[in-house]
Amino acid sequence: PCPTSHERMWRDDHLYDVVVDIAWNRGPIRRGRGSAIFLHLARPGFLPTEGCVAVDPRKIRRLLGRIGPKTRIE
Repeated sequence: PCPTSHERMWRDDHLYDVVVDIAWNRGPIRRGRGSAIFLHLARPGFLPTEGCVAVDPRKIRRLLGRIGPKTRIE
């Protein structure tokens, strides 16, 4: 964990059972813009995230079948 803040990745609510790092703020790294934005499973009712992108759990398998290491998310 980072001393300033961090996200708990092992969770009982299963939101992070599937996580895609979308390479936010990778280079050049800009101070104050955060260290990561993830694509992860959505909460029931699509409640807000802490700044990530949430995907319907029923649709994630289709999405994962279409993206790969060279996929660019803009």
